[in-house]
Amino acid sequence: MADTLPLKHSVPVRHALAMYWRALAAQVRSIIEYPADLWVMASAGAVWNLLQFAFLAVLFSTVPDVEGWGFHEMLLLSGLLSIAGGANALLFDGAWSTGQMVIKGDIDYRLTRPAPVVLQVGSSHIGLQSFGELLLGFAMFVYGWIGAGLGPAWIPVGLFAIACAAVIQCGLVTALCAVNFWIKSPMSMFAFLMIDLQGGAMKLPLGVFPAAVRVISLFIVPVAFVNVVPVAVIAGHMSAWWLIGTPVTALFAVVLAAGVYRLGLRAYDSAGH
Repeated sequence: MADTLPLKHSVPVRHALAMYWRALAAQVRSIIEYPADLWVMASAGAVWNLLQFAFLAVLFSTVPDVEGWGFHEMLLLSGLLSIAGGANALLFDGAWSTGQMVIKGDIDYRLTRPAPVVLQVGSSHIGLQSFGELLLGFAMFVYGWIGAGLGPAWIPVGLFAIACAAVIQCGLVTALCAVNFWIKSPMSMFAFLMIDLQGGAMKLPLGVFPAAVRVISLFIVPVAFVNVVPVAVIAGHMSAWWLIGTPVTALFAVVLAAGVYRLGLRAYDSAGH
């Protein structure tokens, strides 16, 4: 099937991005039609972050620090991770549907459209929990920032870290979801494993984990550059040189997502084959 349809369109980047934003806007309009669903799911995302805040509050009521990290620095970690997850759910949540689209053959008509398939798939859905995640994630990040005593001079670095975190999260999730072009499963198991790694390890300093975990999260599946590395640099726990790895990882994540998706489209043979 893939051999009979174009895998690449000569579409200017500006035009492709314009189509992406129009598709995303259409999703937002459809969400507004059902405000009750929006509020319920947004509240669920917010509650999860409130539970994380409560956990940290209870933890630091009994211990002064964790590997030299204080309460507000840990809030920065959790807040930035929530922002990245919320950005992924808002901007590219459709990537999670890659496996289902492959099995059902829904990729077929997207191959015929004059826009990159990965952008069409990514903008096909918005996770309603993203609104709660982003709101409470930003609140935790700002509260942690103020509590940690970080001055205005670090604000550009903080904003840069947020932008890179969103790009890295979207890119890595999309690349891992694209594996479903080959394994033919509706569930994006590799992407779920990455989220589990983040939920279990990336809300704590890397120093509390064995060397194997640090190597994996820094150099194999570089989720540490989503939140741990930039926060560690801002808080003074790592050298500023490590911050260079954040935009490099963001670029790597984008190239990886585009590359794996393109290879997946070459292997795609529609439904029933």
